[in-house]
Amino acid sequence: MFTQIHSAVVNGLKALRVMVEINASPAKHDALGETPFFMVGLPDNAVKESRQRVQSALINSSLRLPRLNITINFAPADIRKVGSGFDLPLAIAMLTVCDLIKCPTLERMMFVGELGLDGSVRAVRGALPIAIEARSLGYDTLFVPRENEREAGVVNQLKVIGVSTLSELVDHLNGQSLLQPVEVNTREEFYQAQSDYPLDFAEVKGQERAKRAFEVAAAGGHNLLLIGSPGCGKSMMAKRIPGILPQLTLSESLETTQIYSIAGQLPENTSLIARRPFRSPHHTISDVALIGGGVNLQPGEISLAHNGVLFLDELPEFSRSALETLRQPLEDRVININRAKYSANLPCSFMLVAAMNPCPCGYYNDPTHKCSCNQGMIQRYMSKISGPLMDRIDLQIEVTPVPLEELQRSPKGESSSAIRERVAKARAVQTERFANLPGIHCNAQMGAREIERFAQPDAAGREALAMTMKKMDLSARAYERILKMARTIADLAGQEEVGFDAISEAVGYRNLDRSDWGETF
Repeated sequence: MFTQIHSAVVNGLKALRVMVEINASPAKHDALGETPFFMVGLPDNAVKESRQRVQSALINSSLRLPRLNITINFAPADIRKVGSGFDLPLAIAMLTVCDLIKCPTLERMMFVGELGLDGSVRAVRGALPIAIEARSLGYDTLFVPRENEREAGVVNQLKVIGVSTLSELVDHLNGQSLLQPVEVNTREEFYQAQSDYPLDFAEVKGQERAKRAFEVAAAGGHNLLLIGSPGCGKSMMAKRIPGILPQLTLSESLETTQIYSIAGQLPENTSLIARRPFRSPHHTISDVALIGGGVNLQPGEISLAHNGVLFLDELPEFSRSALETLRQPLEDRVININRAKYSANLPCSFMLVAAMNPCPCGYYNDPTHKCSCNQGMIQRYMSKISGPLMDRIDLQIEVTPVPLEELQRSPKGESSSAIRERVAKARAVQTERFANLPGIHCNAQMGAREIERFAQPDAAGREALAMTMKKMDLSARAYERILKMARTIADLAGQEEVGFDAISEAVGYRNLDRSDWGETF
């Protein structure tokens, strides 16, 4: 007796079809009264342990198998099978080969899910990419755990049915009690959730220059570093930046949701992630947790921040090796992970926002506190951030505390929605500008050729830039960054040319390039 049930395994951001093949022949039960079966096809430990889960689930669901010797193959045999999602297709295959399920359309169905010992069906990772693969391969129906039904249900032209227990699935397949496919109004739910931002820039009093820097960074997709003493509002402002970024498109949302689905971090009862991610890992994070990888592939923080913001607070406290791993992803916006057992490419197009103190005590250049650090201590502290990494950060802003008197009398600030409207208009200009340049979507992604074509200043701007660089002794690496920012500032102002005002403002966002800053930059 032979049967074949269709399932899938996640590899990177994509799912691959897996055929669960079973061959059964008459045999005696072992000493424990269990039906012996053997697994081949590169199963990992979680898949091998499914023997106990499946057998217990069958018994507790009043589904007893006859005496059979069962051999299971997961095809294709050269792909490693990872995770507990094969429990459900394995159980269906065993019941089918024993003639306890009689369904003529099994070849058009795909199954995925973990089984509890009591026969319950539990959530798995990667339901969304599996649903996308099932549709692309022409399957009619996908059976998933009830907890994953809304996640997989966003895929149209595919019937997605959520299952709570093994018993109800068997009854459905035998036509005794039919289950209904889930219906998700993807667009309606997506656009309703987009307008909900818990934090608003209106709550930030003062810091007008810093808020303007956030607007420029958001409009051009520029990386941003805030440097200032403790309590000056660096983290408070950084947490509000998702509210001023352009809203996610449906395609961006789908790509981001796939990453969270694979990582098992999709919020409960969520079909699509509607707001741009904001990830803020602790500074003790390991290299693997930051970039992804591990024994079984797991997206790192940089991939979880895809299409959103990666916020690194207390930047010098991160390990040097962890920070250096960011250099290539910041340039390529994709991370290539190669391990002995797998290779994967994960997207990581994120906006880096970092915050740090200017010195170990935190009060260098603070107008109200005296710094207790000497120049050597300040230099060692700042040198924890390498030049190549600093070179990838466009805006470097010095933030000073807001005096108490100003906090008390300052009116409510401008709302995030008003700032986001200006940012969206500037991004629309950039989208049109780079429409014929693949891989470039915003000003921050311009290379030398694009800068020469789109960001050259007018005569007054060139003269101002040359004079300022000489006067302030700015580094050569600041030149292109200034032009990129100036292009964004001109876009925000609706100007075709990069003029004097845009250059002047952009120069002010390169605080750490001043030769007199801490005598180190």
